[in-house]
Amino acid sequence: MGDSNSERFPAEPQDFTDMVGRLMRGWYLHRPIEVVAPLRVAVDGKAIGLDNLFRMVQQDPSRGTNFVRNYFDRIFEGDSLGATVIPFAVARHRIMPRIQPESIFDGVDRQSIAHLPWVNGTVIVFVMDMPEMTVSISTEQMVRWGIGAEDLEEIARENLGAYAPDLQVQVIASHDGGRAAVLSLKDGYDAARLLLSKLHERLAKELKGDFYVATPARDVFIALSYGPDKFLDRVKARIARDYSRLPYPITQDLFIVTRDGVAGTCKAA
Repeated sequence: MGDSNSERFPAEPQDFTDMVGRLMRGWYLHRPIEVVAPLRVAVDGKAIGLDNLFRMVQQDPSRGTNFVRNYFDRIFEGDSLGATVIPFAVARHRIMPRIQPESIFDGVDRQSIAHLPWVNGTVIVFVMDMPEMTVSISTEQMVRWGIGAEDLEEIARENLGAYAPDLQVQVIASHDGGRAAVLSLKDGYDAARLLLSKLHERLAKELKGDFYVATPARDVFIALSYGPDKFLDRVKARIARDYSRLPYPITQDLFIVTRDGVAGTCKAA
């Protein structure tokens, strides 16, 4: 059944933010909550962006109120868990990678998040995959464990490979000769599977050699043959739409996957 407050969520960012602020003040009575800008609130003095929440609600308005409540419950639970000292031996098998745009640092101190710079204006960040949520790994946590970001990357890629080892993809052949391999597990790591060490080995045969991968958002992974141009143009139009509307956007730029590794198509500034 739909959510009784669904129709009330405005499509205009400032009005949406004001409504979220009102809801939060009713739910979290002991937390100071302030609307500071469109799609930005401050809770306990800490800024929280609402861009992804806004996109989630626009995608499925019938679940709007549930999305808002779960979004903040998980943030607060994650903050609490993130402050807990978790032994490395316990955390090791839960460490997973995510690909994020450089823009995540617009509202957060870059030095506070464990990460590695990558291609196409993105970075690799790391999370602990817990039963009900994922918790970002901070630089402080990494230092506490006595390891570096390169160590985290190695562990995270290994765990990613073991997470769903039988990589099921849907291969689509276009009428004009193009081919696409779509991965859609919806487990929060679809785009991150671009980091799999055996990705080229798995898909090169299906796509006739080296290929592109599109990750417009966290839950989208599309591998593409190198042509023809009309096929690529059609897919790029879809990628642009997904990038503009889906939660957790990453990049519109394609990645190039070869036997030697992954490169970007975005020209460095």
